[in-house]
Formats: sequence, structure tokens, C-alpha cells
Amino acid sequence: MNREAPCFWAIVPAAGVGRRMGSTLPKQYLTLHGGLVIDHALATLVAHPTIIRVIVAISALDEWWAETTHARHLRIQRVTGGKERADSVLNGLLALEQEADPMDWVLVHDAARPCLHPNDLNNLIAQLASHPIGGLLAAPLSDTVKRADDTGRVLETLPREQLWRAFTPQMFRYGALRQALQQARADNRCVTDEASAIELAGNVPQLVEGRSDNIKITRPEDLALAEFYLSQRDRN
Repeated sequence: MNREAPCFWAIVPAAGVGRRMGSTLPKQYLTLHGGLVIDHALATLVAHPTIIRVIVAISALDEWWAETTHARHLRIQRVTGGKERADSVLNGLLALEQEADPMDWVLVHDAARPCLHPNDLNNLIAQLASHPIGGLLAAPLSDTVKRADDTGRVLETLPREQLWRAFTPQMFRYGALRQALQQARADNRCVTDEASAIELAGNVPQLVEGRSDNIKITRPEDLALAEFYLSQRDRN
């Protein structure tokens, strides 16, 4: 499929169970700021006029998606997720194979990142619009970083000047991302985000600095912090 301008699609892998939260519910379905974590994560994506459709990859055993605000949204398509994050993203990419052009853009966003700011999304799209491969939102690391052994003893202090915290969305060309994830699977390589698959394929993603409040809900205390950030945003 050839077009004068690339289209924009989004994929939200949401098949995980979030064991570190210590909850009976997957973390994306926890209540946050008058809604659910996943609904906040999806709201900014579906509100963006450039994004044609958002593919949500849900576990085949999921019991909660049907009750979310976005379950019947016209711009959202549900697909079955996989065992790992990369499997879910690849399933989403395959669901688009009859519509997406290799040079289209795909934005992959964590279901457990409810604080994505519209300005960051706009900036990501604008800065990467002419990039050959794509990139991701990130923030320079400000903490001192230690490398430890298996017992927790410090081995060394790492220089932080060139270290960044990787966020989402991560935005890559459809063809490049699909090929990178398929190759990583074929090589039995574990990739924890889309950028790492792109790197393994020999490409260089571009970092786009984003807001540090674009946090991922991983532990119970993150939920309270996300509530604070969203409340502050409402006030402003």
C-alpha cells in the first residue's frame, strides 16, 4: 500500500498480570483518578487526531476489558495478546498487515502508563516525522546508578551522563518494527521494549526528551504518585 503521507497507528500491549503490584487485578485495571489505569493510558492516544486506530492486545483469559470505558470505542480494536510483551506487540502489527504501509508509523504505549501528556505525544510525532526509523520518549537519568552483584553488594558506580530512562510511546516505522520483532523471535532474543528490538536489528533509535511524570505503574506506591500527577494536571 503506497500513500503520499504515512499513516499513524498505535498498539497498547495489555496482556500482562503485573505480579509486582501484589494485587488480584492486573495493574492496568486498577482504579485511578476516577477511572482505570488503562483508560487513562488510552485516552491521550484516542484523542489525538493523527492516530487512525489503537490496537489493544488483551489476554485470551481477560475478564475485565469489557468493563473499561474504551472497550467499545470506535477507534479501538482488540486483538489477543501473547506470552511476552513483544508477542503482544507483534500480534498487533500482524492485525494491521492488510492496511499498514511499511513506512507508516506505529506508536507502542504501555497500558500501565496513565500519565502521558498530550504535549509529549505531539512532540514525539513532530520530532520523528522525517526520521527513517523512529525513536522513543525518554528522560535523562538524574539518580546515581550502582552496578551490583547477585547478593546486592555494589561493584561500581556507573557514569550517568549518557544514561536515559526509556518511556513510551515508542514510535517506529511499521515495516522496520515488524521485521525487528520477528527477527528477535526467530533468534530467541529477549527484548523488553521495541527500541531494543530495533537496536538488535542494527538500527539506531532517536531519543526524544519527555516529561518525567510519564511513570509506569509497577508497584503500589506508583498508583498514589500517578493520582497526584493527574490531580495536578486537572488543577492546571
